[in-house]
Amino acid sequence: MPKISLSPSEKSGIPVAGMPRAVLFDAYGTLFDVYSVALLAEQMFPGKGQALSVLWRDKQIEYTRLVTTSKRGPAQESVYRPFWELTRAALVYAIKRIAAPTPAALAQMEGQIDRLMNQYRHLSAFPENRSVLSELKARGIPTGILSNGDAAMLGLAVKSAGLDGLLDHVISVDPIRKYKTDPAAYALGEQATGLSARQIVFVSSNAWDALAATWYGYQTLWVNRYQLPFEELGTQPTRSGSTLRDVLDFFPSPPPERSLTP
Repeated sequence: MPKISLSPSEKSGIPVAGMPRAVLFDAYGTLFDVYSVALLAEQMFPGKGQALSVLWRDKQIEYTRLVTTSKRGPAQESVYRPFWELTRAALVYAIKRIAAPTPAALAQMEGQIDRLMNQYRHLSAFPENRSVLSELKARGIPTGILSNGDAAMLGLAVKSAGLDGLLDHVISVDPIRKYKTDPAAYALGEQATGLSARQIVFVSSNAWDALAATWYGYQTLWVNRYQLPFEELGTQPTRSGSTLRDVLDFFPSPPPERSLTP
């Protein structure tokens, strides 16, 4: 009689239908701290660094929504721009808003803008990232990133954070020219893994992202790092937590095998 291998879910007694088979992470804000640029921004704009980092991020996300939902002219041409370009445009806006430089002064800030953009390429990673990804790998769970970031940004961020070899997929929305929360962006996760959304946990620290992914059909974890209320639109994520480690609760470790020797 052939030997039957049991999956971790079968060994633990958890119904197979409810056990996800892969995890996809948002990148910016979830794996990488988008507000870690505040320290450098504070050096450049004393007393305004934190406010600049917050406005920069808010405007960046606003621009992704704007270029996804808008068209130009009678021909309805796409106004899509890569995430790197939107990130720079959002930074310039934030500087104008927070520091209010004259046009001449802004023209002389190109070096500062380049330094802040370079810092964005190397955002600080949250400290638990590596241990969580290593544990998922040890449990045989495929992992990946599904992000608005373009491929070059994501590749450098992953390498800079020392996460090479711990992610099976690094998925950028850039090829479809639509940003999250467009359903086509979330569909990329299914296409890359070959799994249905219900078989995948999508992890994000952005409440709007966790909500849209839940609507799309993913099992979701909202990583509420800053103890904020969730969106008030009648839908909750599958689970909420305070760190990335909470994703491990979706994949209980199998109990140790008992010896049959008396």
